[in-house]
Amino acid sequence: MKKIEIIEVGARDGLQNESRILPASTRSQFVKKLSQCGFKRIEIGAFVSPKWIPQMEGSLQVQKNALKLKTKTQFSALVPNERGMQDFLKAPVHEVALFAACSESFSKKNINCSIEESFERFKPIIKEAKKNKIKVRGYLSTVYGCPFEGTINARVALKLTKKFLKMGVHEVSLGDTIGVATPKQVSHLFKLMKKNNIPMKKIAGHFHDTRGTALANVLESLNHGVTKFDSSIGGLGGCPYAPGASGNLATEDLIYMLHGMGYTTGVDLKKVIQTALWIQKEVGHPLMSRLSTAGIPKN
Repeated sequence: MKKIEIIEVGARDGLQNESRILPASTRSQFVKKLSQCGFKRIEIGAFVSPKWIPQMEGSLQVQKNALKLKTKTQFSALVPNERGMQDFLKAPVHEVALFAACSESFSKKNINCSIEESFERFKPIIKEAKKNKIKVRGYLSTVYGCPFEGTINARVALKLTKKFLKMGVHEVSLGDTIGVATPKQVSHLFKLMKKNNIPMKKIAGHFHDTRGTALANVLESLNHGVTKFDSSIGGLGGCPYAPGASGNLATEDLIYMLHGMGYTTGVDLKKVIQTALWIQKEVGHPLMSRLSTAGIPKN
């Protein structure tokens, strides 16, 4: 059986768009519950200005609490600039994540700079990470489409993926930020990547289920050798700067499909559902997950 690695992003990407702001203590409890599900990698926070993303205030405390857990789980946090990196290093976890866009309009709207400027900002962060022996992950958003510019040419994602890898990023997560991708687009992108010698082991898929195509896009990614996927428990998530972008692919829906196909993930699906139902109460509204609603069928 082939193993698929799931990077659980609910504690950061999932919570950043919630109207109810959860305190660091609740987010820390969330991280603990997620680690008990068996996830090997969890994104737990972001060192961004609380003025712009108040949901991520207290990420340093979440990191400190995560480091106290007796677990083999690898934790990561989003770091947008040198100031954020300085805060991250006060209690560093295993990985920092950098965020870039494939759309100039989205880049300026989301991180207030051009794509080129964003990569310049990454240089000192990567330098500090290497000095402290911390892994660096790269996110590319709006890979398939942008809420302001429409369809994005696949060659843009190819160019920026190459740029990330050349800078020393160990993995690039390709994000369908507004959930517009179809399997045909996914196939085209990965064929282009492989034709240009991008190793699939350095690529992760990050699909939003806004238009119901996320699982189909995962299936197409699997056909091209992608074995790592970001997902968010319960389908939590969305982007504050992407109009109409609803939640991420629900982790439990993804695991149910993968396990049913004979793949292994190392994650306890029943515990995932229990945690999804718990966080649903904390955020105060029903979540998008189909499995947590319907339940695991009896054999």
